[in-house]
Parts: sequence; structure tokens; C-alpha cells
Amino acid sequence: MARKKAANGNQANKKDRILLVDSEGTVITVADLPNRIPIFPVYQRPIFPGILTMVGADSMVSRWIRDQIREEKIIGLVMAKPNESDEEGEQRQIESASQLYRVGTVAYVLHWVELPDESCQFMLSTLKRFKVRRFHPDDQHYSAEVDYIEEAPPEMTEQLRASAAAIVSTLKELIPHNPTFSQEMHHLLSQVNLDEPIKLTDLAASMTNAKSKALQKILETQDIQERMEQTLLLLREEYDLSLLKEKISQKIDERLSKHQREFFLREQLREIKHELGLEQDRKQMELDRFRERFSELTLTEEAKERVIQELGRYEFMDDSSPESQIVHQYLDWIASLPWGVYSKDKLGISQAERVLNHDHYGLDDVKKRILEFIAVSKLRGGMRGGILCLVGPPGVGKTSLGKSIASALGREFYRFSVGGMSDENELKGHRRTYIGAMPGRLIQALRTTKTANPVIMLDELDKAGRSFRGDPYSVLLEVLDPEQNKDFLDHYLDLRFDLSNVLFVATANSLDTIPPVLIDRMEILRLSGYVIEEKLKIAQRHLIPKILPDHGLTEENLELPKETLKQLTVEYAREVGVRNLEKKLRSITRRVAMRVAKGDKKKVVILREQLHDFLGQPEYPEDAYKRLELPGVVRGLAWTPTGGSTLPIESIMLNGNSGEFKLTGQLGDVMKESSSIAHSYVQSLLREVPGKMQFFKKNTIHLHVPEGATPKDGPSAGIAMATSLLSLAIQQAVPASIAMTGELTLSGQVLPIGGVREKVVGAKLAGINTLIFPEANRSQFEELPAHLRKNLTIHFVKHFREVALLTLDYKLSC
Repeated sequence: MARKKAANGNQANKKDRILLVDSEGTVITVADLPNRIPIFPVYQRPIFPGILTMVGADSMVSRWIRDQIREEKIIGLVMAKPNESDEEGEQRQIESASQLYRVGTVAYVLHWVELPDESCQFMLSTLKRFKVRRFHPDDQHYSAEVDYIEEAPPEMTEQLRASAAAIVSTLKELIPHNPTFSQEMHHLLSQVNLDEPIKLTDLAASMTNAKSKALQKILETQDIQERMEQTLLLLREEYDLSLLKEKISQKIDERLSKHQREFFLREQLREIKHELGLEQDRKQMELDRFRERFSELTLTEEAKERVIQELGRYEFMDDSSPESQIVHQYLDWIASLPWGVYSKDKLGISQAERVLNHDHYGLDDVKKRILEFIAVSKLRGGMRGGILCLVGPPGVGKTSLGKSIASALGREFYRFSVGGMSDENELKGHRRTYIGAMPGRLIQALRTTKTANPVIMLDELDKAGRSFRGDPYSVLLEVLDPEQNKDFLDHYLDLRFDLSNVLFVATANSLDTIPPVLIDRMEILRLSGYVIEEKLKIAQRHLIPKILPDHGLTEENLELPKETLKQLTVEYAREVGVRNLEKKLRSITRRVAMRVAKGDKKKVVILREQLHDFLGQPEYPEDAYKRLELPGVVRGLAWTPTGGSTLPIESIMLNGNSGEFKLTGQLGDVMKESSSIAHSYVQSLLREVPGKMQFFKKNTIHLHVPEGATPKDGPSAGIAMATSLLSLAIQQAVPASIAMTGELTLSGQVLPIGGVREKVVGAKLAGINTLIFPEANRSQFEELPAHLRKNLTIHFVKHFREVALLTLDYKLSC
């Protein structure tokens, strides 16, 4: 570089414009600027000409820069293009020249400082703009051939002068609102002349907090008027943003000042009232109130010690302390529980029987057990807690029966659902170390009922879940054990509470998902469902008298004859419960209510032929199997969680010599084994029958259980499958009025089955009046209510030859 020493009086060429004179007297002119310069990428914002700035570089970049400026201390500052995924100003490796803008600022390195980690801070004086003609890679760095952008002082027009004045005015407005740059702005305003718009614009733009893309656009703009307009726009945005920040801060300060002022005034008012004797100390009032509440309770020794301890802690806590609120809530929970508070039991058996019969029709077994429970309690002189579990299909009245039990005993009733509960802390509470901790549902029930001997219903017990938070069934093992629940320990209270006087009533649709050890702790009462006659009585005595007032109607507006109700039950609500029956009755009542609301006061009598006008087409049309009498078609009986039902079984013969036995109908493993037993047993029966010996060997037999989308399993369809195969082999149909159930052995023995009541109910709902049951189930059948056994012809069998004789009039020799 050609350097001219000012001290020696050397004069520069007239064409050279002086750009810089450093502290050593070195003069830098336009002619001294090289055409190829090292490129230093900047990331946060572009650097404008005419300012002093400090830039930092890591050890690798700083070594390369120092090597490049040994002779000529000139570098080029070029803005790196930001990626959309990068944050503003984030540094990254420059992998190609396309990541750099083409317009930058040339700078002279005044000096640098090397730091202990070998990185450097370079002090630069920026000189003028340049445009890159070509980048040259140098290992991981770049140099570039550049053209310097000449910017001659423009002619000062009125428009330029006005723009310059607007920039200066905006800067003056910014000074009070932007303390960060106030000193720099004061210096800028004292150094810049309005007749130097280029310098003014660059310095003003460099003082803003605008985004890098907007500043790069100003750097690249060559028209000075357009550059000034863009700078002025950024300054105005900066000014508006400063005003908004100041406004938000002012609002926050005002809000805090208001709260502080109110706090001081309240404290002063409290002190004044305290000095005048007009008001007691609030903390002392709370303590006195707690002591009064605790004195009225029969606390255990453990609870008394804990209360004394917590009251002592609370007395010396500051009211504003979060711990004070936690202790206050804890003491309030202890004081709200019914320690030693018991409701008086009603042990009148006649009164309890009237209440149960008034609320529910049927369910004689369950009512009998409840009355026995009351009778025992009466003889003992008091009632202890108990654990009952009502098991039955949906809609048979399990939940409402729990309310009736509480009403009959004169006890408070509390119900909560265990269905879907997967956190044991919901039952036992959360420990007080957690924010927002509360006692479990059992302690909450006692606080709500205000008595230590309520009836607590655990609804949907079979639908509780398990998760990493614990197993609710494990908690219930303690709760439902009379030997353990007298010392029930809630995590939140951390005090033992006696639950042995609570009567627990659980409900479930099935016992399959409940752990056996939990079932062992409960007394199981099964509600099997209702037959048509029972559903008619329930509709007449309970549902219709409840539904009519709910819809603003009386018996003068609507009448449903018995035949209509029976048709409604058979074709629209055939399930074993009454919930769907109630929905259909409500649907009819709404239609009638709409007529009455329109002014039609005439009484509506709905005949059975008119039901489809109110409810549409029947949901349970006549069973296709009810009258089907073909060889191989038999009706079995099945138990399901929703009640009993018939189980059609079909078998057909396919010509062929494979002797294959095919099964379809989504059968479970046990049911597949039953079909294999039936197949083998019937083959053994026919081995000595003339013409039938080769029936199963020469033909493919296909046995199917309809409703293939429904999984089926269990051994009780054994005799039905064997009857189907025998019927097919001898080509004789089984009467459609017969249904059967029983497990079959390879020797032809008929073993007992379960779900006798449910299967009888299912058969009656399907209109079947002749049943075949195992002899071992005779006693269970005879225990059924008389109205269930009415109009039924039932045969009890010990061996399959009796089944063959009853169904096919076929006498077997073995």
C-alpha cells in the first residue's frame, strides 16, 4: 500500500480522496484500497461506513485475518444471509459463497487485542461500500474481488434537506425513550451536519435495532433519497416500539404501586383497629375458631397430638407465607371430618322392606339379603360396616338400589365412579409435599356426608384401570377389609380414620376383571335382569309415573295399554335392563308433549299397531331362527355380561372325501374344544348305525355359530353342538321351541353350567318355552322366582341320550 506521511508533508494526488488518517499519521485514500480483500463475515447486522466498531473472531478466523493484514490492514465486512431456521444473529459455518450478500463495507484495522483463548477483538474504522465481483475460497475462508461504490456528495435539494431534518428530529425524540443509545445519539447529533446526508443516514441506521435484512437493504440502496426514506421509516418504527414498551412498563408499575398502597393501607387500618380495641388480630381469630371446632369433635389421641403441633406452627407463621396457607387448609380438613359423628340407623325391618319395594320391583334375592343384614344388626344392637357387590348387566338398577339401601337404613349416601380410575392417589390422597394436594375420594366422602357411617357406593368397580401411578385395586384391598379399614391412612391427612362403620356398596357388570382377592372380601349379590312381565310392571309402576311429570304431562294426556307396552318391550327394548325401555318411553312422551304444546288437548291412546309411527321400525324384528326347523339347526343358551340370550348353532354337510370339520363364528379356545368333543362323540354314536358309519368320514362338516362379529367362548354349548351334528347326520329337524345348555364329556355325561337365571331370562325374552338343563342345575332353577318358572317346560338331563330322545325322538343304544 502506498502510505503518505502527513508529518513529512507529502501531498496526495488530487484525484485521491482521503478516507482515514490513523494515530500514526498514516493516510488512507481511495487509491490505496486494494481490488482483492479478505472477507470477514458478520452475522447480527451489517456494518455501515463512517463508524468505529469492535468485532470478535475465534482463534481460527483471527489467525487467518492477521495473516491477511500483515501488509495491508484492509478487510471487507460482509453480512451472512440468515437461514429461516436460525435465530437472528446466530453464527454458523459459511459453506458456500452463496450464503454471503454481495454488498459490504471495507474497513481499516486500527489494532487488535488477543484474548487468552487465542480469539481476538479487532478495532475497525469502516471506510466505504463495495460490491463483490467474485468470491475466492481460501480453505474455510473467503477473499473477494471487489468494486468500490463511489458516493459523491449529492446536491442539497429541499427534499434532501427536509429528510435530513426529519431524521435528526426523530433521533431527538428517541433519546428520552431509549436510554441504551442516548449517549451515542447525543454524540451523533453533535458531530453530524445536515449538509452531509450520506454520513447522517449511515450513522442513524447503525443506531437502530431493526432486523438485519432491513439494514442490509439500506446498505445496498445507492439512491440517497430512497436510503434516507428507508432509514426514517426504521427510526419511526423504533420510536413507536419505544413508546409501546414505555406504556406497558408504566401500566405494570401502576399496578404494583396500587397493590403496595392497598397493602400498606390495610396494615395501617388493622393496627389502628387493634390499638382502639375494635378488632382482634386475624390470626388469633382463626386460631380461636379452630380450637372451638376441634373441642366439639371426638378426636383420636393421634389426631389431638397432630392438631396441637400444627396449631403451634400456624400461630407463628406469617400470613403472607405460602406454608401458612397449606397448614390452614390442613387444619380445616381435619376440623371438617366427622370424628365420632354417626347417624342413627333405622333398624325397622318392615319400614326397610316398604322402602325397597317402593323403589324397585323384583330383585327379591337382593332385598332378602339386605333385610337379613338389617335383622342381624337389630339383634346385635347396632350395625357395623359391610361390603356388598351388586353384579349385573347395565340398566337393572344397581346404582339406584344403593340409594334405596341408604334410604332404608336412614344413612347418608355418597357415590363416586371407580371406572377409568388409574391413580391410587385418587383414593388415598396426595401427600402434602405436592402443590394443590388434597385428600382422597374416601375422606372427601366423609366430609361431604358429615357422618362416619355413610353408605359409599363404588360404581363401575370392574372398570378401574392400572398405570404407572399405581393400582386402585390394591388400595381397595385395604378399604374393603373390615380388619384393616378401621385404621385407614390417607396420604394427605397422615392420620388414621375408622372406616369400619361405613357400608360399602360396589357395582359391576362382570367379575372377570376384578382381582380374586378383592372378590373374596365382598359379598356378591347378582342382579340377573328382568323378563318381559317384570319390565311391564316396572314401566307401569315406576317409569311412566316418573316420565310424565318430567315432560309436563299427566295420565289425562297419554295412555299406554299393557299390550302396547309388551310390544314395545319385545320389539324395541328387549335387553335385560330397563334403561333403553325408559329412553323409548321418553321418546314417545316428547312426541305427545309437542302435540299438547300445539294446543291438541285430546288424550292420546297409543295402540300396538301405532308404535312404528312414534319409534320407527322395530329394532328387534322377529327372530329369524325362532321358526326355523331344519336338520342341523339348534338353539343353545348363552350368558353374557349384559344378560342371557339364545345361541343359534348351524351345521351343514359338504360332499367330499376329506372328512374335514370346519368351525366358524369367532369361537374361543374352550368352545372349539367343546365342538371337537361333540364331533368325536357323535361319530362314536353312529359307528354301529347302518348307513351312518361313514357319514363323517366321507363328508366335510361345517359348524357355524351366527353373529360372527361377536366373540363366543365357554363349554356350555356342548350338548347343543352335539345335537346339531346328530340332527344333520340323521336328517331330522329339532323343534324351534326347544333350547338347551350343558357341557358335554366324551362319555356323553352332561355337566352343570353357570348363569341359570340369565339363561332362563334370555329364553323367555326370545319366546322359548321348552328348556333342557343339566340335572346338577335343578336346585338353582327351583330357587328362581315363580314368575320366572311360570309357563316353562324344563327337562333336566344327566346323559346325552336323554337329549337325543327329547329333541329328535332318537333312542341311542349307548
